[in-house]
Amino acid sequence: MVATARGWMVVAMSLAGLACAAAQPQPFAGKTVSMVIGFGPGGGYDLWGRTVGRHIGKHLPGQPNVVPQNMPGAGSYVAASHIYNAAPKDGTVLGIIARDAALGPLTGAPGARFDATKFSWLGSPTTEHNVCIANTAAAVKTAQDLRDKELILGDTGPGTGTRSYPKVLNDLLGYKFKLVGGFRSSADVFLAMERREVDGICESLDSIQNRRPDWIAEKKVTVLLQGGVAPLASLPGVPFVLDLARNADERQMLEFLYAGQGIGRPFVAPPDLPPDRLKMLRAAFGATMKDPEFLADAKKGKLEVEPEDGEHLAALIAKIYATPRPVIDRVGNLIR
Repeated sequence: MVATARGWMVVAMSLAGLACAAAQPQPFAGKTVSMVIGFGPGGGYDLWGRTVGRHIGKHLPGQPNVVPQNMPGAGSYVAASHIYNAAPKDGTVLGIIARDAALGPLTGAPGARFDATKFSWLGSPTTEHNVCIANTAAAVKTAQDLRDKELILGDTGPGTGTRSYPKVLNDLLGYKFKLVGGFRSSADVFLAMERREVDGICESLDSIQNRRPDWIAEKKVTVLLQGGVAPLASLPGVPFVLDLARNADERQMLEFLYAGQGIGRPFVAPPDLPPDRLKMLRAAFGATMKDPEFLADAKKGKLEVEPEDGEHLAALIAKIYATPRPVIDRVGNLIR
């Protein structure tokens, strides 16, 4: 009898546990979550957005379906402004925007209708390294050549490194980058390079290596300079942009310009989310970064996973916004 009673007690406790689990809030059950991607199909942001989107839903309570939605325009300012101003504040809309978009409101960029310090920063799956490259057939072979020879670059709009980096380098260092706009994504610029419609691009190293893995490895392009948190050992002999500064003022401005590299490929949600909902989204993002299926998917897509969490991004944004105003104004005037 005692054994039987104990058995029934175990069953009762198990059923109670199941009932308790079922009673846990499932705010995303039966809902669809939109993953807004601030660029057109084919580029690095699109690849990251879709890869994260395929896995993050299973880590949200209720396991909602996550649907990617490309919203290109103005270097992702269109997407960022939509997420900030129009998207519901319930966690059903999140997205990926340009790493440098956060600088837009600070520098007075047209179309940047948001406050980057108030975004709900969820995290980044990777850290970034930007390089300026040129077709080997181009006249420019080194960063020093850029002081005397013109290099035609494709750019994907304001708010992106493809546009802002070369514009500031032209002014600060006397380079001769010539920008051609109108490209929806870096993938379109790569095609234009192959057709010799443009000579190069300043773009994320991972985007180049993912889309054109033979370019650098087989010396089909020349890497003129690199920028990021620190120089890469995998690019020996390629000058680091901060080392190209000729004085302390230039270095400080270049540090501010390239601050976005630490932001990586940022995922955001609207501002003013309920604290519990923001906690859920950040926890889901963090769990996704450790998900074996996500990691295998990223590896298949040749994506390097070096994640940072939302708290880190929020702190980095606050630090960037504490930059002295004269530096912000000088760089802002250059990239508008």
